[in-house]
Amino acid sequence: MATLGTLYLIPNTLGNDARAEQLPWVLSSETIACTAKLRHWIAEDAKTARAFLKAIDSISPLACAIQEMQMSEWRGTSRHAKYGDAVKPADLLKPLLAGNDMGLMSEAGVPGVADPGAELVLAAHRFCAQVKPLVGPSSILLGLMASGLNGQRFAFQGYLPQGAPERSAKLKQLETESRKLKQTQIWIETPYRNTAMLLACTQALAPQTLLCLGVDLSLPSEMIATLFIAEWRKRYPNEAACAALQNRPTVFLLLA
Repeated sequence: MATLGTLYLIPNTLGNDARAEQLPWVLSSETIACTAKLRHWIAEDAKTARAFLKAIDSISPLACAIQEMQMSEWRGTSRHAKYGDAVKPADLLKPLLAGNDMGLMSEAGVPGVADPGAELVLAAHRFCAQVKPLVGPSSILLGLMASGLNGQRFAFQGYLPQGAPERSAKLKQLETESRKLKQTQIWIETPYRNTAMLLACTQALAPQTLLCLGVDLSLPSEMIATLFIAEWRKRYPNEAACAALQNRPTVFLLLA
């Protein structure tokens, strides 16, 4: 039986501004060196991946020119459904099965967490290939670390419903579960919906519930604050007041 390659899970920066300057701050030297050696890649977006690798090259020279690398895109099974599911995880892992090491890169943060890469990781396990996660930034864990909320019991909820009634109902459900289980609830939102999400929180949640916002985590513009909902209402009473949070990657955490 042919020797299988290793699937390396490569963390990306949480923002693309001054990426080369960010790398020594958010990635270990071992992660950077390992990334530089890989020639076969799977990424959510090839353009983002090439920009990341260009930044890596400024610190640790790449094994070959970026143009010479084999790079495939993967956005998850559901995203490929309109093409009749023509792209499958096994198709993208062929270099791995041929004995080549591969890198799996998220658009931001770590692969497999709030990220479609989990399907590829599972496929690699089914082939009995070695999977190697490398150290890097996760906005979810960074937000939890800095929130002051319960880090012993927590749940990540992904994205909440977009519709206003459904979103409010979900927030109240998470608040009830948090109070019952003494559990921190964590979720993310598409950045341009930050204003709507924060206003929904101030309207749907109880005044004594704690809410943390982790904004632009690991970036120079980082802002982290944990306040009672009553205090958030005073700080951001309307849509105009929330404008400073719009279009900035944000993690939301609550503890009732």
